Amino acid sequence: MEKFIFNEENANLAKQILTKYPPARKKSAILPLLHLAQKQNNGWLSTPALEHVGDYLELPYVKVYEIGSFYSMFNLNPIGKYHIQVCGTTPCMLCGSKEIVSTLEKTLGISMGQVSNDGKFSLVEVECVGGCIKAPVIQINEEQYENITPAQVEEIIHKLK
Repeated sequence: MEKFIFNEENANLAKQILTKYPPARKKSAILPLLHLAQKQNNGWLSTPALEHVGDYLELPYVKVYEIGSFYSMFNLNPIGKYHIQVCGTTPCMLCGSKEIVSTLEKTLGISMGQVSNDGKFSLVEVECVGGCIKAPVIQINEEQYENITPAQVEEIIHKLK
């Protein structure tokens, strides 16, 4: 099984993060440390990454897993270089997210929840990315696309390929 530890830079960042919390409350740093681990681990939290965060905060693995699996911003499986999140809530559905999903699946040749064979794209549905007023919304890595149309989706994917 793979091993995970924070690299030197992230170990220093983790120490800085912990200084923001009282010593008796260091476990409260779990969210920023999970983000740090996920970023170092190519966008996802492997079991060793979760275990390392747990060891770092003196938390059992199951507690770290509970938090990692609860929040949609954490990925417990490998993702593509371009991680595409499609909002599936009511405002986005009413404004055409189903057509966006169909276009993405057709253009990428994968279904929702899959990673392309070349590892370049992953496609998931999320509950909300915070852009309801400009629905439909997708997010590719850290960039949001609002009022997105199927034609725009095809153009964006073409540029990323």
